[in-house]
Amino acid sequence: MISTGAPAALRIPALNRTVAAKLALLFGCESAILASSTLHLFWDLFTIFKEKHIAIYLDAGTYPIARWGVERAAAKGVPIRLFLHYDPNSLAKKLIYGGLQGFRPIIIADGFCPGCGRPAPVGDYLKIARRNGGHLVLDDTQALGILGSAPDADVPCGRGGGGILRWSGISGPEIILASSMAKGFGVPIAVLSGSYDIIRRYRQKSETRIYCSPPSIAFTHAAEHALEMNSKNGDVIRYRLSKLIKRFRKNLKEAKLTTTSLFFPIQTLKCIQDLNAMTIYDELFQRDIHSVLHGSTAAHGRRLSFLINAFHQPWQIDQATDALINIIQRETIKYRIGATL
Repeated sequence: MISTGAPAALRIPALNRTVAAKLALLFGCESAILASSTLHLFWDLFTIFKEKHIAIYLDAGTYPIARWGVERAAAKGVPIRLFLHYDPNSLAKKLIYGGLQGFRPIIIADGFCPGCGRPAPVGDYLKIARRNGGHLVLDDTQALGILGSAPDADVPCGRGGGGILRWSGISGPEIILASSMAKGFGVPIAVLSGSYDIIRRYRQKSETRIYCSPPSIAFTHAAEHALEMNSKNGDVIRYRLSKLIKRFRKNLKEAKLTTTSLFFPIQTLKCIQDLNAMTIYDELFQRDIHSVLHGSTAAHGRRLSFLINAFHQPWQIDQATDALINIIQRETIKYRIGATL
């Protein structure tokens, strides 16, 4: 059986509760509940707050799915304020000068930003939320299964794979996590975690739980298996991944190329602004090296990223970096010649 055939509000398999409890423990939260996707979570999330006078403060770098939930809240009349990406001072100023005194703040950000390669300033955001009687909502999809507790120089991602809260050593009832297991664990299931009260309110008020099915039983079994593997071998796998990332960065450093993140498996080049990123992307693709091209449509405004996983072999890392270095060196020469003509 793949599905119960009933909405999540009417029938939840016992396995869902078991997996949710294991995830809450992994994150360091009191409670958790599963959903089919983070879109389901963010569609409902802002209905759980009792007070009418809430205001949403949205980090400018937040992932689009969380933004879609914010747009729904805005359509229902919730005021929205945007603040600079990972800038607690900008957030504090918005709270003071944003014209929403008396409104309870709901601060929203990503736990880790693969674009700029930085973790969120969770501690600073949480202090601001607490000081103003609000909540901090984090989309922890990128960090889940990658970051964990007790990071050090040898294992900068930490241990356990519990995400940004474990990595930061921070917890509290004001924090709400909305995360997908699809990135770090390879399972298309989302989980909302937080205090007992928050999860109870979400269970009672969620509309998607009334009109949508819960995650499939097959996916829930996959989540259970992923958590078992994480418990047994996760740190070994993450250690191997960290070595591959270090190898990738070391190879590029020897050619005086740098990336945005010190330790995260999404590595974005910093230094191709004057080159045609599309050309580099196409030539890598022709060599069966798959990168990610993103950014503006202008050739010089685009960025190039590489996704490294624990299944890659060291020779593949060397092959990719050798090809990348050769292409960039050639394109640099062409650019300099063109600039002098």
